[in-house]
Formats: sequence, structure tokens, C-alpha cells
Amino acid sequence: MQKIEFSESSKFQNALRKFCEQAVVSGDLTDVVTSVLSDVGKRGDRAVLEYTDKFDQAKLTAKTMRVTPEDLKASVKSLSPADRKAIRESIALVKDFHKKTLPKDWKAKNAQGGIVGERFYPIQRVGLYIPGGNVPLVSTVIMTAVLAKLVKCPEIAVCTPPDADGNVAPAMLAALSIIGIDEVYKVGGIQAIGAMAFGTKTIPAVDKIYGPGNAYVMEAKRQVLGTVGIDLLPGPSELMIIADAGANPRHVAADLLAQAEHGSGKEIIYFATTSQSLLGKIEKAIAKQLPTLRHADKCAKILNGRCLAVTCKTLAQAVKVANYIAPEHLELQVAASSIEPLSQQITTAGAILQGYMTPTVLGDFTAGPSHTLPTGRAGRFFSGLQATDFMRRSSTVRYDAKSLAKASPVVETFARLEQLDAHGKSLTIRL
Repeated sequence: MQKIEFSESSKFQNALRKFCEQAVVSGDLTDVVTSVLSDVGKRGDRAVLEYTDKFDQAKLTAKTMRVTPEDLKASVKSLSPADRKAIRESIALVKDFHKKTLPKDWKAKNAQGGIVGERFYPIQRVGLYIPGGNVPLVSTVIMTAVLAKLVKCPEIAVCTPPDADGNVAPAMLAALSIIGIDEVYKVGGIQAIGAMAFGTKTIPAVDKIYGPGNAYVMEAKRQVLGTVGIDLLPGPSELMIIADAGANPRHVAADLLAQAEHGSGKEIIYFATTSQSLLGKIEKAIAKQLPTLRHADKCAKILNGRCLAVTCKTLAQAVKVANYIAPEHLELQVAASSIEPLSQQITTAGAILQGYMTPTVLGDFTAGPSHTLPTGRAGRFFSGLQATDFMRRSSTVRYDAKSLAKASPVVETFARLEQLDAHGKSLTIRL
């Protein structure tokens, strides 16, 4: 764990900036991604299958690339009743949260008498990318597919990498089946993004691509933007914890370890505290908990090389650090009286987990908001995935002769100022 003390000095700012840069896609990925995307665009299915063999060691054909309806149905039956119940409960909570965010069409009369408004409708065909290389991310299925279904996107395609035997984890397929998704392809990585962006004989192109992924997937999404839309660039997971002296060191340690076990090796962890003694207690708690974990080696690697602890004199200083980092997940393990004031001051976090009893895992699996969140400081300009990201908005305008006459002086003025006489005449010719 790297440790630094907060200050307003350029030395501190440079150290913080340098640490954050670990989350940015490195340039050496760019050429690889460009090459694979170009090949998929030119050769379609053949390229997709070759890269699936190369990167995932899975030998598939165009026919076996798509998951069969029988396999989707069988996957649900393969789960225990308790597992099915948990998946359905998570789906219900996510759906209930995002129902509250849905926009409504509206119309109103403006000051000139024209009728203006907005209408909202689902994007026609969307593509969901679900990582599955290190662990089967069943929760990511829910955090993306439920939103697409909620807004009634007519076509929803899912791509997820297969294992070496050409299979997808039954729990992931079960979640997709329960949600009602039936177009699922056993394709991952750059080739999946290319297939969804450009289309192949087997995988029709989509209009917009969603979902998290590793650095290669994020760079691929970045490169296809413009050919298709993308949601955001949610790369390797991040966590920041702000803790005061009242935080339980065992709880903080558990949350840091939970973040470190994602498995990509690119996770980044930030910790800021006003208590120097708490930091020491957390390190002892980590040492005690680490050997009990299945992924202890991976966790240790992240904590040793990609974890930054910042000691602060005040919580206000910790807020400054958080707003610069723009963390994907931010835990406020602080006294109840500090939660709302701090939450009001935080302006860049993807998700804010409030209080001693609110670990990030709640947001990961079940609380309601999507866990697909901006990383790599993208929280400065992106928000977490929401239902409206699966929708389009069109504005509407309707004038009649009376309202047109009222608008005429404004239009004629702008036409004169911008020397666009045809613009002005397109209105006056109607009067």
C-alpha cells in the first residue's frame, strides 16, 4: 500500500495524478485493437471465430456461436431454488429503482404560441457486453439487461466470452433467460465489440453498445464510437473509501479486499482517512483476513501495487482528493452527521455508498442503481448507466400562422445578423 499525506503542494498533486494514470488505457493497446477491429470489419464471422480461438482458446463455428434457446431454458433449471430467488430479487430491485427515472413525453405552449415538447423512445437495437473471463458476472447481466428490457428496446443482443470448452456460465445464461433475453453470442473481447459495431453474417450490427470490460474492450468501444453509440467507458473496477476515526478497521479491510478480488489485475483502490491510527489497524485487519480468501494472491498484488492511502487533517481535504479521482465507487465510512454534508460536496463519484453499514457490494449486486459506472476519472463527465441511456429523445415544434407571425421579428433579426437571407425568407414567405 502506497502512502502519502495530503497537501496543497504540486508534489502531492503530481503524485496523485501519477497514481491515477494507472487507470488510463495505455497506448500500446491501440494498435492491437485497431488491427482486430479492422479485421472483423473486413472478414466478419471468420475473423471473430479466429480471435475467439486465439484469445479464449474456444473453437466455435458460426452455427455454435449463438446460444441455443434450449441451453437458455436449461440454465434456469440448473440453478437451485435459492439462486433463482436471489436473481429474481435483484432484478426486481434494479427494475424498481430505474422505473423512477423514466422520462415522460411532454408538450407546452411557448411565449410565441408555438407548441414545443419532447418525446422519448427506446433505441431500436442495442448490444450488451458482459465480461466473463475471470468470473461469471451474473450481476452485470442484471445491471444492463434489466434497463434495456424496462424501456422496451425492440432488439437486445448480448455478447459474452466463452470458456475454453465454448460454454458460458449457466448462472449468466439463467439470468438472461429470466430477464427475457434470447439473443446471446459466445463472443468476447475486441472481436465482440467489432461484431456488434460493424455486423457480421451471424451477428447483426447494433445501434449502441453497453457494458464494462477490460482495457482492450474499453479501447475498442472508444474506437467504434461514431459508427455506433456507446454508453460510457467502464473499465477495471475502482473503489475509494473515506473513513473517519469511528470507522471499524475490520469492515474497511473487508471492503478493500472485496475490491481487490475482481481479478483483472488492473483494479485501483484509494483510501483517505483523518485517522493515522485507523490506517495501522486496517493493515493489521487485512493481514488477518487475506489468508482466508480464495483469491488471496490476486488481492495481495492489488493491495501492494495499486492501492493508495492518503492521510488527511480534515474530511474537507478527503473530499478534494475524491473529486479529483472521480472514483467509480465511493464509500463514506463516516459519522452519520457527516454523511449528507460530504455527499453534497462530492461531485464526481459514480456511486456514493453512505455510512458505516453500506459496503460497495450492495451496489454491486442488489441495491438498485446500475453498477456499470465510469472509471479512470471519467466520472468528471460521465454518469453511471441509467434507463435513459437506452432511449432516444426527439424535440417537437409546431407553429401556426398566428405564432409564426409572433416569431417573425426574432427570425428576421437573426437572419440579418448571420447574413442568411434564405433562412429569413423561409418564414416570411408563409405570412
